[in-house]
Amino acid sequence: MELDFRHFLFALVRILNEMSPYILLGFLLAGVLHVFVRPAQMSRHLSGKGWKPVVKAALLGIPLPLCSCGVLPTAISLRRQGASRGASTSFLIATPQTGVDSIAATYALLGLPFAILRPVAALAGSVFGGMAVDRFDTSEADGEQVYTVADDKMPGSFIGKIAESLRYGLVDMVGSVGKWLIIGLLVATVITVAVPDSLFLSLSEHPVLAMLVMVAVAVPMYICATGSIPIAMSLMLKGLTPGVAFVLLMAGPAANFASVILLRKNLGKRATTIYVGAVVVTALLFGIIIDYLLPASWFALPGGSMTHGEACHLELPLFSTACTALLLIMLGYSFYRNNSPKSHSHGSCACSTSDGNNSYNSTSIIMENQKTYNVKGMACAHCKATVEKAVAALPGVTSAVADLAKGTVEVTGPADPEAVRSAIVAVGFDA
Repeated sequence: MELDFRHFLFALVRILNEMSPYILLGFLLAGVLHVFVRPAQMSRHLSGKGWKPVVKAALLGIPLPLCSCGVLPTAISLRRQGASRGASTSFLIATPQTGVDSIAATYALLGLPFAILRPVAALAGSVFGGMAVDRFDTSEADGEQVYTVADDKMPGSFIGKIAESLRYGLVDMVGSVGKWLIIGLLVATVITVAVPDSLFLSLSEHPVLAMLVMVAVAVPMYICATGSIPIAMSLMLKGLTPGVAFVLLMAGPAANFASVILLRKNLGKRATTIYVGAVVVTALLFGIIIDYLLPASWFALPGGSMTHGEACHLELPLFSTACTALLLIMLGYSFYRNNSPKSHSHGSCACSTSDGNNSYNSTSIIMENQKTYNVKGMACAHCKATVEKAVAALPGVTSAVADLAKGTVEVTGPADPEAVRSAIVAVGFDA
């Protein structure tokens, strides 16, 4: 039992060491994109019909490191600031499938061909889906209400923007994908260490069937583009084909049950059907191309398979180990920050005030002005921050605290409940 735990620990550290330098680089680039590429700027290029807005939306979305739920507020913001329906759909498909962080991590664990084909497949699928929506969906499913979604305010100075880039990349981004990255790493390590190779032998003999099974498993579940990489690597180490692994990389991050429900509400049934269909068809098509048309030598894993001896004798290169240590510190901090009671205070106070013989405790006033709203669709720290920011900007709101586990937001202050609901809906969630 002790040997098995060592095997698990060494395999986990090895995967982390291979990924961490590229993940940190991706987080830094994500911060730069967040500051210098704003939704209000993007929406100006995505209005009108035709293929140009659709292609532009795909090219803008591919490098952005947003998950399938985190991309919804941005896409809805683009749509309500003038982007076409096809361009919004294209952005929704391309963005969660890739990102600068996941492309870098894909190169680290799976090699250059995978790192190139991921954005290529995302581009093809998003253009196909966006053009199909423009061609076949003529409904006005966005609803009768139109909400104004304010763009985040950014620092004016260059130094301020760099500081905000670092803060967003190394704090907010880590908090957004950290949970799912850890889950992906743990699942990959368990598959690598504990699952016998024979379990996947029958599926490996029928790649197309394995791809269909992978679609059925990957589409409903939630997994981010970076968290899917170690799982895909571990499945390949167990004998599944590169095409099957690629289906997981593309179909898993692009959709999940919660995001599909929200998409149906905001884009309509037909556009949502086209969206899911484009994701599935593109993932299967590129999986088949990889397994049947491209040389197998292109997709050999850079590090080869992990032997029992390698797993029991761990090497710790200085640079990659330092990156792993830094990443773990950042993940620990993001967990503390998201779960600490202090981070939920948002400036509310509980103090006593007296005036002559009349004294009162402001805690009672705060409690009287507190209301809790159910919010559907929050799945990550990015969702949580988006809801809190939208509600906190309303007149009369003194604090807004979202709870991912409960799916709620607690609002303090004499705010209009309908205004709170509208603000939550405006950023892509259901209240």
